Amino acid sequence: MNWLVLVLAATILDSIRIFIDNYASDVYFKDKGAVSQKLFYGWFWVIASIVILTITEFDFSSVAPITIFLIFFSGFLGSFSGIPYYKALEIEESTNLGIFIQLAPILYLVLGWLFLGDTFSPIQLVAFFIILIAPFLIVATTKKRSRKIKLKAVFYAAIYVLIAVVANLIFVKNHVPDINFVSELGIVFMGSGTAGLIMTYCNPKWRKRFHAVFRNSKGKVLVPLLLNSAVGMAKTFCYRAGLVAAPAVALASVASDSIEPIIIFFMGIVLTVIWPKFGREKLNKKTVLVHLVATVLVVIGIVLLQLPNM
Repeated sequence: MNWLVLVLAATILDSIRIFIDNYASDVYFKDKGAVSQKLFYGWFWVIASIVILTITEFDFSSVAPITIFLIFFSGFLGSFSGIPYYKALEIEESTNLGIFIQLAPILYLVLGWLFLGDTFSPIQLVAFFIILIAPFLIVATTKKRSRKIKLKAVFYAAIYVLIAVVANLIFVKNHVPDINFVSELGIVFMGSGTAGLIMTYCNPKWRKRFHAVFRNSKGKVLVPLLLNSAVGMAKTFCYRAGLVAAPAVALASVASDSIEPIIIFFMGIVLTVIWPKFGREKLNKKTVLVHLVATVLVVIGIVLLQLPNM
């Protein structure tokens, strides 16, 4: 399958996943301790990985132990990015978070320069600054009393993106073309699930928070969590397959992140109108205008990044 199609599918799935997270955090976790959801995801992903590796009859002896460990570690590290992600989601709308995540393609290019010897053209450097304007525009147009909260969300989002990018780069670098890709993702899922369980069982506060939400909701919280898990796994498969198949990981990231803010923005408006608890976006004229401008800036910047060296 074409890498661009995979990236597009991953972007749509990730946009849906963000809103499901948004909904679960609002309705069931009341914006407090949303990261405790990792308890459920940990068990789900570990069990799913065992099923996947069993069905695909993966032979661990066919791959070097260090390679298996690094692929596992990429999933493990990626799961830890959920901590700053949920911290950002607890205090910020999903549309804003989508804009902040636009730091990802810049990190892919910078890390490519540091570790892979990639070079940049002057126009690409200009694009970096154009993309960076978007999150700062949102912060600058916010009332002073809540500006600190916006800056805190930017910080959490930046940490989330950095960890996620490093995890994906480790996976791409250690990808083994000769083995079943589904099996390879099974190892990633095992790493992700293991990290989720370690995080929640080592933090009694998160574990107790999840159990309390489960009891108070009479088990209803499992519906969005199951849906989120399924969408998250599908997104991970499509995105990592796109990263591996693309000519360069930066291109896959750029393609994904140029589309996601547009999808999130319009999806947020539609969902807020028909299902306010799910969308949670503010639709006053100023907010809509700021997000339109921020989205346009991001798209322009990412389009410039894709231009040939000048």
